[in-house]
Amino acid sequence: MGSILEHALLPWAKRVKTRVNLPVRLSWGERGASSLVLGEFERPQVEIRVRDPAALPLLIDPGLDTLGQAYVEGLIDVDGPLADMLAVAHRLAETAEPEGMPHRLMGRIRRRFGHTRESDSEAIQYHYDVSNAFYAQWLGEGMVYSCGYFEQGDETLDAAQAKKIDHILNKIRLQPGQRLLDIGCGWGALVLRAAQHFGAQCVGVTLSQNQYDLARERVRAAGLQDRIDIRLQDYRDVSDAPFDRITSVGMFEHVGLDHLTPYFGHMRQLLKPDGWAMNHGITSTDALDGETRHGGGHFIDRYVFPRGELPHIGTVLRCLQEGGLEAFDVENLRRHYQRTTQLWADAFEAHTERIKPLVDERRWRIWRVYLAGCAWAFDNDEVSIYQVLCRPAGQPSQGLPWSRQWMYAGR
Repeated sequence: MGSILEHALLPWAKRVKTRVNLPVRLSWGERGASSLVLGEFERPQVEIRVRDPAALPLLIDPGLDTLGQAYVEGLIDVDGPLADMLAVAHRLAETAEPEGMPHRLMGRIRRRFGHTRESDSEAIQYHYDVSNAFYAQWLGEGMVYSCGYFEQGDETLDAAQAKKIDHILNKIRLQPGQRLLDIGCGWGALVLRAAQHFGAQCVGVTLSQNQYDLARERVRAAGLQDRIDIRLQDYRDVSDAPFDRITSVGMFEHVGLDHLTPYFGHMRQLLKPDGWAMNHGITSTDALDGETRHGGGHFIDRYVFPRGELPHIGTVLRCLQEGGLEAFDVENLRRHYQRTTQLWADAFEAHTERIKPLVDERRWRIWRVYLAGCAWAFDNDEVSIYQVLCRPAGQPSQGLPWSRQWMYAGR
């Protein structure tokens, strides 16, 4: 194996050196006996160890997706500070050739045929039904798998998640006795807060069996069975309208670009004419909905979120209007999600010894690189996240608030 690797890696390394200066040691062979440095550094910060010749095509034309694949499949090992490892991966990806039109065409084909009730259910279960114990190690006490809200910037993760939920419930002007639907309710944190502290009657739907089971347990433990109904149900099958309020937090990324207008249209059908809805979700910063930017998209689609698709905020607002809703307030929380994902990644690293027995090595590698990569992507404007407060379109303007002051009541 050593001679094969050396024959391929030496000319590649020479070519890389002409393009970038990296603090990287590349090693192969028995116990890393052979090595070379990819930059002018006395002490490289990152070491990439090639374990299998199958890594060669993934390294020689490196992209974030191919490098992630090589790591996840155990073809390479990477040692060094996580932040440095990510920086190196992005610098190496700069040396690859652009993917061009064939990839964009395949993306459109996947969109067209990739979202049925069955396929969406399978995708959700793949991602969320790892184990509740796994997620509990790094999500925080409330088990909230979405962007926190750092009002001052120095809050703990748990405090930021509680503030995020209150921020949403204040925005939708939730009142005691009102009927709330939470689409993609996760482990139940939002509906628990809405029932306990806002006096709402809540319905939460999820496609994850694990989330459903734990959310129901948490509702029973809180003694709120009379106020909260947790369902294992597709949002498209919710028919017991009307609802005074609807929330969707970290869910519409699974809907699919070609299904956004029907998604918002169904929300409109379920909502009272004077109701309010909140869509909180990740967006692409590419105006063509991710067609021209490939910052790890193949990797995420293959290993993390099958069939997940991120629209640009412009697409969100257009589809929302086409679905019969009026956007009333739009807030960018990109810096908040950078902070959230960084805290998740830090917790994942800190709890590695407890996490590894819960999953196999491959899945541990997937989530490790995914969480750290998300923090980088949000920090560098590769992806963003918006809260869009909306209401049924075509309604009179009388009685609407004149400012955003109500969103911050009691703070």
